Amino acid sequence: MNSNVMFALSLTIMAGLATGVGSIIAVFAKTTNTKFLAGSLGFSAGVMLYVSMIEIFQKSRTYLSAAMGDKMGYYIAVAAFFGGIIFIGLIDYFVPSAEGDIGNLNEKDNRSVALKRMGFMTALAIGIHNFPDEFVAMV
Repeated sequence: MNSNVMFALSLTIMAGLATGVGSIIAVFAKTTNTKFLAGSLGFSAGVMLYVSMIEIFQKSRTYLSAAMGDKMGYYIAVAAFFGGIIFIGLIDYFVPSAEGDIGNLNEKDNRSVALKRMGFMTALAIGIHNFPDEFVAMV
C-alpha cells in the first residue's frame, strides 16, 4: 500500500480511538465537571473554526474556482459557508430547549436535560459535517 494511504489510515484510526477513550471516560465519570466541559468545548470550537476557515474553506474555494471561475467560485464558497451556519442555527432554534442553557444551570435536572440536548446537537452537527465526505467518497 502507498505510504500516504497508510498515514491517512493511521490518523483515522487514532481519531476513532481518541473518541472511544473520551467516551469511556465520560461513561465511568461519577460527576460532570461543567468547567472542564466548557473549556473542552471552547477548545474544540476553536479548532473547528480554524479548520473551517483556513483549511476547508480554501480548498472549497480552489475547487469551485477551477470549476466555475474565480469570482463565482468565491461567491459560492462564501454562500455555502454561511449557509451552513444558518442551517445549524435553524436546527438549534427548532430543537426544543431545556430551561436555560448549559452555561447557566443550577438544578441537577436542568443540567441533565441541557447536556443531553448539547450531545444531540453535537451528534447532529457531526453527522451533517460527515455527510458531504461520504457523498464524495461514493462518487
